Amino acid sequence: MLTLDRPPARDRAETDPRPHAVVIGAGFGGLAAAIRLGARGYRVTVLERLDEPGGRASVFRQDGFTFDAGPTIVTAPFLFEELWTLCGRCMGDDVDLRALDPFYELRFDDGERIECSGDPQRMRAEIARLSPGDVAGYDRLMRHCAELYRVGFEELGDAPFSSWLDMARATPDLARLGGLHSVYGLVARYIKDERIRIAFSFHPLFVGGNPFSTTSVYCLISHLERAHGVHFAMGGTGALVRGLCGLIEGQGGAVRCDSEVSEILVEGGAARGVRLRSGETIAADIVVSNADAAYTYGRLIPPEARKTWTNRRLDAARYSMSLFVWYFGVRKTYSEVPHHVIVLGPRYRALIEDIFTRKRLAPDMSLYLHRPTATDPSLAPPGCDAFYALSPVPHLDADIDWEIAAEPYRQSMQARLEATMLPGLGDAIVTSRVMTPIDFRDRLLSIKGAAFGLEPILTQSAWFRPHNKSEDIDRLFLVGAGTHPGAGLPGVLSSARVLDKVCPHASALTAS
Repeated sequence: MLTLDRPPARDRAETDPRPHAVVIGAGFGGLAAAIRLGARGYRVTVLERLDEPGGRASVFRQDGFTFDAGPTIVTAPFLFEELWTLCGRCMGDDVDLRALDPFYELRFDDGERIECSGDPQRMRAEIARLSPGDVAGYDRLMRHCAELYRVGFEELGDAPFSSWLDMARATPDLARLGGLHSVYGLVARYIKDERIRIAFSFHPLFVGGNPFSTTSVYCLISHLERAHGVHFAMGGTGALVRGLCGLIEGQGGAVRCDSEVSEILVEGGAARGVRLRSGETIAADIVVSNADAAYTYGRLIPPEARKTWTNRRLDAARYSMSLFVWYFGVRKTYSEVPHHVIVLGPRYRALIEDIFTRKRLAPDMSLYLHRPTATDPSLAPPGCDAFYALSPVPHLDADIDWEIAAEPYRQSMQARLEATMLPGLGDAIVTSRVMTPIDFRDRLLSIKGAAFGLEPILTQSAWFRPHNKSEDIDRLFLVGAGTHPGAGLPGVLSSARVLDKVCPHASALTAS
Protein backbone atom coordinates (compact mmCIF):
# COMPACT_ATOMS: atom_id res chain seq x y z
CA MET A 1 0.00 0.00 0.00
CA LEU A 2 1.22 3.52 -0.79
CA THR A 3 2.09 5.48 2.32
CA LEU A 4 2.75 9.21 2.32
CA ASP A 5 4.97 11.08 4.74
CA ARG A 6 2.47 13.95 4.75
CA PRO A 7 -0.66 14.91 6.68
CA PRO A 8 -3.86 13.32 5.32
CA ALA A 9 -5.57 15.19 2.47
CA ARG A 10 -8.54 15.96 4.75
CA ASP A 11 -6.28 17.82 7.18
CA ARG A 12 -4.37 19.71 4.49
CA ALA A 13 -7.63 20.95 2.93
CA GLU A 14 -8.08 23.34 5.86
CA THR A 15 -4.75 25.08 5.22
CA ASP A 16 -4.32 24.78 1.43
CA PRO A 17 -6.33 27.48 -0.36
CA ARG A 18 -5.85 26.12 -3.89
CA PRO A 19 -8.91 24.91 -5.83
CA HIS A 20 -9.38 21.19 -5.26
CA ALA A 21 -9.32 18.59 -8.03
CA VAL A 22 -10.36 15.00 -7.32
CA VAL A 23 -9.01 12.32 -9.66
CA ILE A 24 -10.79 8.95 -9.65
CA GLY A 25 -8.31 6.16 -10.28
CA ALA A 26 -4.53 5.94 -9.97
CA GLY A 27 -3.78 4.37 -13.33
CA PHE A 28 -1.30 6.07 -15.63
CA GLY A 29 -4.00 8.38 -17.01
CA GLY A 30 -5.08 9.47 -13.54
CA LEU A 31 -1.55 9.96 -12.23
CA ALA A 32 -0.56 11.97 -15.31
CA ALA A 33 -3.72 14.06 -14.97
CA ALA A 34 -2.95 14.75 -11.32
CA ILE A 35 0.53 16.02 -12.16
CA ARG A 36 -0.75 18.25 -14.95
CA LEU A 37 -3.47 19.65 -12.68
CA GLY A 38 -0.93 20.23 -9.92
CA ALA A 39 1.19 22.18 -12.40
CA ARG A 40 -1.91 24.25 -13.24
CA GLY A 41 -2.40 25.35 -9.65
CA TYR A 42 -4.74 22.72 -8.19
CA ARG A 43 -4.54 20.84 -4.94
CA VAL A 44 -5.08 17.29 -6.12
CA THR A 45 -6.41 14.19 -4.39
CA VAL A 46 -6.18 10.91 -6.29
CA LEU A 47 -8.61 8.23 -5.09
CA GLU A 48 -7.75 4.59 -5.82
CA ARG A 49 -10.00 1.68 -4.84
CA LEU A 50 -7.16 -0.88 -4.82
CA ASP A 51 -4.57 -1.12 -2.05
CA GLU A 52 -1.82 0.35 -4.24
CA PRO A 53 -1.67 2.77 -7.18
CA GLY A 54 -1.23 1.75 -10.81
CA GLY A 55 -4.62 0.41 -11.92
CA ARG A 56 -3.89 -1.87 -14.86
CA ALA A 57 -0.22 -1.13 -14.18
CA SER A 58 -0.28 -2.41 -10.61
CA VAL A 59 2.29 -4.92 -9.39
CA PHE A 60 2.00 -8.48 -8.04
CA ARG A 61 4.66 -9.82 -5.70
CA GLN A 62 4.60 -13.53 -5.04
CA ASP A 63 7.16 -16.04 -3.73
CA GLY A 64 10.05 -13.67 -4.37
CA PHE A 65 8.95 -12.78 -7.91
CA THR A 66 7.72 -9.36 -9.09
CA PHE A 67 5.13 -9.28 -11.87
CA ASP A 68 3.86 -6.22 -13.72
CA ALA A 69 0.13 -6.79 -13.99
CA GLY A 70 -0.39 -4.91 -17.22
CA PRO A 71 1.49 -2.62 -19.63
CA THR A 72 5.15 -3.48 -20.09
CA ILE A 73 6.08 -1.71 -23.34
CA VAL A 74 6.98 2.00 -23.16
CA THR A 75 6.97 3.47 -26.67
CA ALA A 76 6.74 7.22 -26.04
CA PRO A 77 9.14 8.00 -23.18
CA PHE A 78 8.95 11.73 -23.92
CA LEU A 79 5.37 11.73 -22.58
CA PHE A 80 6.68 10.57 -19.21
CA GLU A 81 9.63 12.96 -19.38
CA GLU A 82 7.18 15.86 -19.84
CA LEU A 83 5.60 15.07 -16.48
CA TRP A 84 8.92 15.23 -14.66
CA THR A 85 9.75 18.48 -16.50
CA LEU A 86 6.45 20.02 -15.33
CA CYS A 87 7.65 19.40 -11.78
CA GLY A 88 11.13 20.81 -12.42
CA ARG A 89 12.61 17.34 -12.14
CA CYS A 90 14.56 14.92 -14.33
CA MET A 91 12.97 11.53 -14.91
CA GLY A 92 16.39 9.87 -15.05
CA ASP A 93 16.92 10.73 -11.38
CA ASP A 94 13.95 8.56 -10.40
CA VAL A 95 13.47 5.96 -13.15
CA ASP A 96 16.01 3.94 -15.10
CA LEU A 97 14.37 3.48 -18.50
CA ARG A 98 16.23 1.07 -20.79
CA ALA A 99 15.89 0.97 -24.57
CA LEU A 100 15.37 -2.58 -25.86
CA ASP A 101 17.08 -3.90 -28.97
CA PRO A 102 15.42 -5.73 -30.58
CA PHE A 103 11.97 -4.47 -29.61
CA TYR A 104 10.36 -7.89 -29.79
CA GLU A 105 10.37 -11.07 -31.82
CA LEU A 106 7.49 -12.67 -33.71
CA ARG A 107 7.57 -16.46 -33.92
CA PHE A 108 5.26 -18.03 -36.47
CA ASP A 109 3.61 -21.42 -36.26
CA ASP A 110 5.82 -22.73 -39.09
CA GLY A 111 8.94 -22.00 -37.01
CA GLU A 112 9.93 -18.86 -38.93
CA ARG A 113 10.57 -15.65 -36.99
CA ILE A 114 10.95 -11.90 -37.47
CA GLU A 115 13.10 -9.80 -35.17
CA CYS A 116 11.68 -6.27 -34.99
CA SER A 117 13.91 -3.28 -34.26
CA GLY A 118 14.18 0.42 -34.98
CA ASP A 119 17.04 -0.02 -37.44
CA PRO A 120 15.67 0.35 -41.01
CA GLN A 121 18.56 -1.60 -42.52
CA ARG A 122 18.12 -4.54 -40.16
CA MET A 123 14.37 -4.52 -40.80
CA ARG A 124 14.91 -4.54 -44.56
CA ALA A 125 17.26 -7.49 -44.14
CA GLU A 126 14.66 -9.36 -42.05
CA ILE A 127 12.00 -8.76 -44.67
CA ALA A 128 14.34 -9.69 -47.54
CA ARG A 129 15.08 -12.98 -45.77
CA LEU A 130 11.38 -13.90 -45.79
CA SER A 131 10.10 -12.13 -48.89
CA PRO A 132 12.59 -10.18 -51.04
CA GLY A 133 9.81 -8.75 -53.16
CA ASP A 134 8.30 -6.94 -50.17
CA VAL A 135 11.29 -4.75 -49.25
CA ALA A 136 10.21 -1.86 -51.47
CA GLY A 137 6.65 -2.16 -50.18
CA TYR A 138 7.95 -2.07 -46.62
CA ASP A 139 9.70 1.24 -47.31
CA ARG A 140 6.51 2.71 -48.78
CA LEU A 141 4.49 1.41 -45.85
CA MET A 142 6.82 3.04 -43.33
CA ARG A 143 6.59 6.36 -45.17
CA HIS A 144 2.81 6.08 -44.95
CA CYS A 145 3.03 5.21 -41.23
CA ALA A 146 5.21 8.27 -40.66
CA GLU A 147 2.56 10.50 -42.23
CA LEU A 148 -0.16 8.85 -40.13
CA TYR A 149 1.97 9.52 -37.06
CA ARG A 150 2.37 13.18 -38.00
CA VAL A 151 -1.37 13.70 -38.42
CA GLY A 152 -2.86 11.13 -36.06
CA PHE A 153 -0.48 11.51 -33.14
CA GLU A 154 1.39 14.80 -33.36
CA GLU A 155 -1.56 16.88 -34.60
CA LEU A 156 -4.61 15.05 -33.23
CA GLY A 157 -3.33 12.93 -30.32
CA ASP A 158 -3.98 15.67 -27.78
CA ALA A 159 -6.68 17.56 -29.70
CA PRO A 160 -9.85 17.87 -27.56
CA PHE A 161 -12.41 16.83 -30.23
CA SER A 162 -15.02 18.65 -28.12
CA SER A 163 -16.98 19.70 -31.20
CA TRP A 164 -18.08 17.89 -34.35
CA LEU A 165 -16.23 20.69 -36.20
CA ASP A 166 -12.97 19.29 -34.84
CA MET A 167 -13.85 15.99 -36.50
CA ALA A 168 -14.87 17.72 -39.72
CA ARG A 169 -11.53 19.52 -39.90
CA ALA A 170 -9.61 16.29 -39.32
CA THR A 171 -11.60 14.13 -41.75
CA PRO A 172 -9.97 15.25 -45.06
CA ASP A 173 -6.46 14.40 -43.85
CA LEU A 174 -7.59 11.10 -42.37
CA ALA A 175 -9.47 10.17 -45.54
CA ARG A 176 -6.46 11.10 -47.70
CA LEU A 177 -4.30 8.81 -45.60
CA GLY A 178 -6.70 5.89 -45.85
CA GLY A 179 -8.20 6.23 -42.38
CA LEU A 180 -11.39 4.56 -43.58
CA HIS A 181 -9.44 1.35 -44.24
CA SER A 182 -8.48 -1.13 -41.55
CA VAL A 183 -4.94 -1.57 -40.24
CA TYR A 184 -4.65 -4.92 -41.99
CA GLY A 185 -6.18 -3.48 -45.18
CA LEU A 186 -3.58 -0.70 -45.33
CA VAL A 187 -0.67 -3.04 -44.65
CA ALA A 188 -1.93 -5.44 -47.33
CA ARG A 189 -1.78 -2.63 -49.91
CA TYR A 190 2.01 -2.60 -49.55
CA ILE A 191 2.96 -6.12 -48.39
CA LYS A 192 2.22 -9.47 -50.07
CA ASP A 193 3.73 -12.01 -47.67
CA GLU A 194 1.17 -12.97 -45.01
CA ARG A 195 3.77 -13.30 -42.26
CA ILE A 196 5.01 -9.75 -42.82
CA ARG A 197 1.43 -8.51 -43.03
CA ILE A 198 0.88 -9.98 -39.58
CA ALA A 199 4.07 -8.35 -38.26
CA PHE A 200 2.83 -4.89 -39.20
CA SER A 201 -0.88 -5.30 -38.47
CA PHE A 202 -1.06 -6.93 -35.02
CA HIS A 203 -0.43 -3.69 -33.09
CA PRO A 204 -4.14 -2.81 -32.57
CA LEU A 205 -4.35 -5.83 -30.28
CA PHE A 206 -2.11 -3.87 -27.88
CA VAL A 207 -4.91 -1.29 -27.54
CA GLY A 208 -7.95 -3.57 -27.69
CA GLY A 209 -8.59 -3.38 -31.42
CA ASN A 210 -9.28 -5.90 -34.17
CA PRO A 211 -6.64 -5.42 -36.91
CA PHE A 212 -9.34 -6.14 -39.52
CA SER A 213 -11.70 -3.40 -38.32
CA THR A 214 -9.58 -0.87 -36.41
CA THR A 215 -8.95 2.29 -38.42
CA SER A 216 -5.60 2.32 -40.20
CA VAL A 217 -4.65 5.45 -38.26
CA TYR A 218 -3.26 2.98 -35.70
CA CYS A 219 -0.55 2.06 -38.21
CA LEU A 220 1.16 5.09 -36.68
CA ILE A 221 2.35 2.73 -33.92
CA SER A 222 4.92 1.25 -36.31
CA HIS A 223 6.46 4.68 -36.80
CA LEU A 224 6.16 5.54 -33.11
CA GLU A 225 8.28 2.48 -32.30
CA ARG A 226 10.84 3.29 -34.98
CA ALA A 227 11.11 6.96 -34.00
CA HIS A 228 11.18 6.63 -30.22
CA GLY A 229 12.05 3.02 -29.49
CA VAL A 230 10.64 0.42 -27.12
CA HIS A 231 11.70 0.76 -23.50
CA PHE A 232 11.43 -1.01 -20.17
CA ALA A 233 11.66 0.50 -16.69
CA MET A 234 14.17 -1.24 -14.45
CA GLY A 235 12.33 -2.59 -11.45
CA GLY A 236 9.27 -3.08 -13.66
CA THR A 237 6.52 -0.73 -14.78
CA GLY A 238 5.72 -0.20 -11.10
CA ALA A 239 8.88 1.95 -10.93
CA LEU A 240 7.13 4.47 -13.20
CA VAL A 241 4.04 4.38 -11.00
CA ARG A 242 6.12 5.05 -7.88
CA GLY A 243 7.93 7.87 -9.64
CA LEU A 244 4.69 9.56 -10.67
CA CYS A 245 3.28 9.24 -7.15
CA GLY A 246 6.42 10.93 -5.86
CA LEU A 247 5.84 13.84 -8.25
CA ILE A 248 2.28 14.23 -6.98
CA GLU A 249 3.47 14.27 -3.37
CA GLY A 250 6.10 16.86 -4.29
CA GLN A 251 3.35 19.12 -5.64
CA GLY A 252 1.46 18.87 -2.35
CA GLY A 253 -1.06 16.39 -3.72
CA ALA A 254 -2.16 13.08 -2.22
CA VAL A 255 -2.79 9.54 -3.44
CA ARG A 256 -5.34 7.73 -1.27
CA CYS A 257 -5.62 3.99 -1.73
CA ASP A 258 -8.44 1.75 -0.46
CA SER A 259 -10.76 4.64 -1.38
CA GLU A 260 -13.46 3.51 -3.78
CA VAL A 261 -15.70 6.17 -5.32
CA SER A 262 -19.35 5.13 -5.45
CA GLU A 263 -20.82 8.33 -6.92
CA ILE A 264 -19.83 11.56 -8.63
CA LEU A 265 -21.85 14.30 -6.98
CA VAL A 266 -23.64 16.47 -9.53
CA GLU A 267 -25.35 19.70 -8.51
CA GLY A 268 -26.71 22.34 -10.88
CA GLY A 269 -25.36 20.43 -13.87
CA ALA A 270 -21.78 20.44 -12.54
CA ALA A 271 -19.54 17.94 -10.74
CA ARG A 272 -19.09 19.11 -7.15
CA GLY A 273 -17.24 16.20 -5.60
CA VAL A 274 -17.53 12.47 -4.94
CA ARG A 275 -18.98 10.06 -2.44
CA LEU A 276 -16.88 7.10 -1.35
CA ARG A 277 -18.14 3.58 -0.76
CA SER A 278 -17.46 4.24 2.94
CA GLY A 279 -20.00 7.09 2.90
CA GLU A 280 -17.42 9.87 3.10
CA THR A 281 -18.01 12.80 0.76
CA ILE A 282 -15.19 14.86 -0.70
CA ALA A 283 -15.93 18.26 -2.18
CA ALA A 284 -14.11 19.28 -5.35
CA ASP A 285 -13.94 22.17 -7.76
CA ILE A 286 -13.39 19.74 -10.63
CA VAL A 287 -13.57 15.96 -10.94
CA VAL A 288 -11.43 13.90 -13.33
CA SER A 289 -12.32 10.25 -13.89
CA ASN A 290 -9.65 7.75 -14.88
CA ALA A 291 -12.16 4.95 -14.30
CA ASP A 292 -13.47 3.00 -17.29
CA ALA A 293 -15.51 5.54 -19.28
CA ALA A 294 -18.57 3.28 -19.53
CA TYR A 295 -18.36 2.59 -15.80
CA THR A 296 -18.01 6.32 -15.07
CA TYR A 297 -21.21 7.19 -16.93
CA GLY A 298 -23.15 4.02 -16.24
CA ARG A 299 -22.34 3.47 -12.55
CA LEU A 300 -21.04 6.72 -11.03
CA ILE A 301 -23.48 9.26 -12.48
CA PRO A 302 -27.27 9.09 -12.09
CA PRO A 303 -29.22 8.67 -15.37
CA GLU A 304 -31.03 11.98 -14.95
CA ALA A 305 -27.70 13.82 -15.18
CA ARG A 306 -26.81 12.21 -18.54
CA LYS A 307 -28.14 13.04 -21.99
CA THR A 308 -25.33 11.82 -24.24
CA TRP A 309 -23.97 8.65 -22.65
CA THR A 310 -27.27 7.11 -21.70
CA ASN A 311 -27.65 3.51 -20.56
CA ARG A 312 -29.08 2.68 -23.96
CA ARG A 313 -26.06 4.08 -25.79
CA LEU A 314 -23.62 2.39 -23.42
CA ASP A 315 -25.39 -0.95 -23.92
CA ALA A 316 -25.23 -0.55 -27.70
CA ALA A 317 -21.53 0.34 -27.77
CA ARG A 318 -18.87 -2.10 -28.93
CA TYR A 319 -16.32 -3.10 -26.32
CA SER A 320 -12.77 -4.35 -26.72
CA MET A 321 -11.75 -7.92 -26.23
CA SER A 322 -10.54 -9.07 -22.84
CA LEU A 323 -7.36 -10.84 -21.80
CA PHE A 324 -6.30 -14.02 -20.06
CA VAL A 325 -2.95 -13.44 -18.38
CA TRP A 326 -0.85 -16.14 -16.74
CA TYR A 327 1.93 -14.94 -14.43
CA PHE A 328 4.51 -17.56 -13.54
CA GLY A 329 7.99 -17.93 -12.13
CA VAL A 330 10.40 -20.77 -12.84
CA ARG A 331 13.42 -22.20 -11.04
CA LYS A 332 15.66 -21.89 -14.11
CA THR A 333 16.58 -19.30 -16.71
CA TYR A 334 15.69 -19.41 -20.40
CA SER A 335 18.55 -17.24 -21.61
CA GLU A 336 17.68 -17.71 -25.28
CA VAL A 337 14.20 -16.19 -24.84
CA PRO A 338 14.13 -12.42 -25.49
CA HIS A 339 12.30 -9.83 -23.40
CA HIS A 340 9.19 -9.67 -25.64
CA VAL A 341 7.98 -12.46 -27.91
CA ILE A 342 4.76 -12.83 -29.92
CA VAL A 343 4.09 -16.56 -30.27
CA LEU A 344 1.64 -16.88 -33.15
CA GLY A 345 -0.75 -19.77 -33.60
CA PRO A 346 -1.76 -21.50 -36.83
CA ARG A 347 -4.57 -19.00 -37.55
CA TYR A 348 -4.64 -15.20 -37.65
CA ARG A 349 -7.82 -13.78 -39.16
CA ALA A 350 -9.99 -16.72 -38.05
CA LEU A 351 -8.69 -16.57 -34.48
CA ILE A 352 -9.39 -12.84 -34.30
CA GLU A 353 -12.91 -13.46 -35.61
CA ASP A 354 -13.39 -16.03 -32.83
CA ILE A 355 -12.37 -13.40 -30.27
CA PHE A 356 -14.20 -10.33 -31.57
CA THR A 357 -17.11 -11.63 -33.65
CA ARG A 358 -17.99 -15.21 -32.76
CA LYS A 359 -16.97 -14.64 -29.12
CA ARG A 360 -15.86 -18.16 -28.47
CA LEU A 361 -12.82 -19.57 -26.72
CA ALA A 362 -10.84 -21.08 -29.55
CA PRO A 363 -8.80 -24.27 -29.07
CA ASP A 364 -5.72 -22.57 -30.57
CA MET A 365 -4.13 -19.34 -29.38
CA SER A 366 -1.56 -16.66 -30.06
CA LEU A 367 0.41 -15.42 -27.06
CA TYR A 368 2.42 -12.41 -26.00
CA LEU A 369 5.23 -13.73 -23.79
CA HIS A 370 6.93 -11.26 -21.47
CA ARG A 371 10.25 -12.20 -19.87
CA PRO A 372 11.30 -9.08 -17.91
CA THR A 373 14.20 -10.89 -16.28
CA ALA A 374 15.91 -10.84 -19.69
CA THR A 375 16.55 -7.16 -18.90
CA ASP A 376 16.18 -6.97 -15.12
CA PRO A 377 17.15 -10.15 -13.24
CA SER A 378 16.19 -8.51 -9.91
CA LEU A 379 12.52 -9.29 -10.64
CA ALA A 380 13.10 -12.95 -9.75
CA PRO A 381 15.20 -14.84 -7.20
CA PRO A 382 18.75 -15.75 -8.29
CA GLY A 383 18.80 -18.40 -11.01
CA CYS A 384 15.09 -17.91 -11.77
CA ASP A 385 13.00 -16.27 -14.48
CA ALA A 386 9.74 -14.33 -14.25
CA PHE A 387 7.21 -14.43 -17.08
CA TYR A 388 3.73 -13.54 -18.05
CA ALA A 389 1.89 -14.98 -21.02
CA LEU A 390 -1.05 -13.01 -22.35
CA SER A 391 -3.79 -14.33 -24.62
CA PRO A 392 -6.54 -12.14 -26.15
CA VAL A 393 -9.95 -13.67 -25.36
CA PRO A 394 -13.57 -12.55 -25.78
CA HIS A 395 -15.09 -10.20 -23.23
CA LEU A 396 -17.82 -11.36 -20.88
CA ASP A 397 -20.63 -11.32 -23.41
CA ALA A 398 -19.19 -14.65 -24.49
CA ASP A 399 -20.72 -17.82 -23.10
CA ILE A 400 -17.61 -18.83 -21.17
CA ASP A 401 -17.66 -19.84 -17.51
CA TRP A 402 -14.21 -18.72 -16.44
CA GLU A 403 -14.57 -20.39 -13.06
CA ILE A 404 -14.47 -23.67 -14.98
CA ALA A 405 -12.47 -22.70 -18.07
CA ALA A 406 -9.55 -20.84 -16.46
CA GLU A 407 -7.38 -23.76 -15.37
CA PRO A 408 -7.82 -25.85 -18.55
CA TYR A 409 -6.99 -22.75 -20.60
CA ARG A 410 -3.90 -22.07 -18.49
CA GLN A 411 -2.83 -25.66 -19.04
CA SER A 412 -3.26 -25.20 -22.79
CA MET A 413 -1.06 -22.09 -22.62
CA GLN A 414 1.54 -24.04 -20.69
CA ALA A 415 1.50 -26.84 -23.25
CA ARG A 416 1.80 -24.35 -26.11
CA LEU A 417 4.77 -22.60 -24.51
CA GLU A 418 6.45 -25.88 -23.59
CA ALA A 419 6.18 -27.08 -27.18
CA THR A 420 7.46 -23.84 -28.73
CA MET A 421 9.53 -21.65 -26.41
CA LEU A 422 10.03 -23.08 -22.94
CA PRO A 423 11.06 -26.76 -22.90
CA GLY A 424 10.71 -28.37 -19.48
CA LEU A 425 8.36 -25.62 -18.31
CA GLY A 426 6.00 -27.85 -16.37
CA ASP A 427 8.75 -29.18 -14.10
CA ALA A 428 10.26 -25.72 -13.52
CA ILE A 429 7.22 -23.72 -12.34
CA VAL A 430 7.47 -22.53 -8.73
CA THR A 431 4.77 -19.86 -8.59
CA SER A 432 1.68 -19.13 -10.66
CA ARG A 433 -1.45 -16.96 -10.83
CA VAL A 434 -3.92 -15.95 -13.53
CA MET A 435 -6.06 -12.97 -14.44
CA THR A 436 -9.28 -13.61 -16.37
CA PRO A 437 -11.98 -11.32 -17.81
CA ILE A 438 -13.74 -11.64 -14.45
CA ASP A 439 -10.78 -9.86 -12.82
CA PHE A 440 -11.02 -7.04 -15.34
CA ARG A 441 -14.69 -6.66 -14.43
CA ASP A 442 -14.45 -7.06 -10.66
CA ARG A 443 -10.97 -5.78 -9.85
CA LEU A 444 -10.60 -3.05 -12.47
CA LEU A 445 -14.32 -2.26 -12.90
CA SER A 446 -14.24 -2.61 -16.68
CA ILE A 447 -17.68 -3.07 -18.21
CA LYS A 448 -18.03 -6.58 -19.71
CA GLY A 449 -14.51 -7.29 -18.49
CA ALA A 450 -13.24 -5.49 -21.61
CA ALA A 451 -9.53 -4.96 -21.01
CA PHE A 452 -9.33 -1.71 -23.00
CA GLY A 453 -12.80 -0.17 -22.70
CA LEU A 454 -14.60 0.79 -25.89
CA GLU A 455 -13.31 -0.92 -29.02
CA PRO A 456 -11.27 1.55 -31.16
CA ILE A 457 -13.34 1.34 -34.32
CA LEU A 458 -13.75 4.52 -36.41
CA THR A 459 -17.25 5.25 -35.10
CA GLN A 460 -15.94 5.10 -31.52
CA SER A 461 -12.83 7.21 -32.05
CA ALA A 462 -12.01 10.91 -31.68
CA TRP A 463 -15.26 12.94 -31.50
CA PHE A 464 -17.33 9.73 -31.38
CA ARG A 465 -15.55 8.57 -28.21
CA PRO A 466 -16.54 9.86 -24.74
CA HIS A 467 -15.08 13.34 -24.67
CA ASN A 468 -12.26 14.41 -22.37
CA LYS A 469 -14.54 17.22 -21.21
CA SER A 470 -17.92 15.74 -20.38
CA GLU A 471 -20.60 16.58 -22.91
CA ASP A 472 -23.31 16.89 -20.25
CA ILE A 473 -21.72 17.71 -16.91
CA ASP A 474 -19.70 20.83 -16.27
CA ARG A 475 -16.38 20.46 -14.43
CA LEU A 476 -16.23 16.72 -15.15
CA PHE A 477 -13.32 15.45 -17.23
CA LEU A 478 -12.26 12.02 -18.45
CA VAL A 479 -8.81 10.52 -18.99
CA GLY A 480 -7.61 7.00 -19.70
CA ALA A 481 -8.27 4.29 -22.24
CA GLY A 482 -12.00 4.94 -22.62
CA THR A 483 -11.73 8.52 -23.79
CA HIS A 484 -9.78 10.22 -26.62
CA PRO A 485 -7.30 9.19 -27.97
CA GLY A 486 -7.64 5.66 -26.55
CA ALA A 487 -5.76 2.82 -24.89
CA GLY A 488 -2.05 2.10 -24.60
CA LEU A 489 0.47 4.13 -22.63
CA PRO A 490 0.84 6.87 -25.30
CA GLY A 491 -2.96 7.11 -25.51
CA VAL A 492 -3.70 7.41 -21.80
CA LEU A 493 -0.83 9.86 -21.25
CA SER A 494 -2.06 11.94 -24.20
CA SER A 495 -5.58 11.97 -22.72
CA ALA A 496 -4.12 13.75 -19.70
CA ARG A 497 -2.39 16.18 -22.06
CA VAL A 498 -5.81 17.16 -23.40
CA LEU A 499 -6.71 18.54 -19.96
CA ASP A 500 -4.34 21.44 -20.57
CA LYS A 501 -6.70 22.52 -23.37
CA VAL A 502 -10.13 21.82 -21.87
CA CYS A 503 -9.73 22.27 -18.13
CA PRO A 504 -9.64 25.78 -16.65
CA HIS A 505 -6.48 26.87 -14.88
CA ALA A 506 -6.90 26.94 -11.12
CA SER A 507 -6.43 30.70 -11.14
CA ALA A 508 -9.57 31.07 -13.26
CA LEU A 509 -11.62 29.30 -10.60
CA THR A 510 -10.01 31.36 -7.82
CA ALA A 511 -10.87 34.56 -9.67
CA SER A 512 -14.48 33.48 -10.14
